[in-house]
Amino acid sequence: MKAHRKSAASKTMTLRLDTMTLKRLDQLAEVTERSKAWLAAQAVKDYLELNEWQTQAIAAAVKRADSRSARFVDHEKVSAWLDTWGTSQERKPPL
Repeated sequence: MKAHRKSAASKTMTLRLDTMTLKRLDQLAEVTERSKAWLAAQAVKDYLELNEWQTQAIAAAVKRADSRSARFVDHEKVSAWLDTWGTSQERKPPL
């Protein structure tokens, strides 16, 4: 059995899982010699790492869009420009 360190600042949380997910978690815990709690906590950390960037990117984009220097191009102009892609009359991007 591997020695595992416990985080001093951890809190308990209840988690509901369907039967199949719980069975898979049991199997993974056994094979990896990790507790189900450790695996669940790691899964949450991994999910946050993977997805937090999105809310941060949205907040940054809103901040840029709200700035005085923000520039926008009409949807119609962008669509017309994209329609020329791959044709002999391809246009420069609208400004």
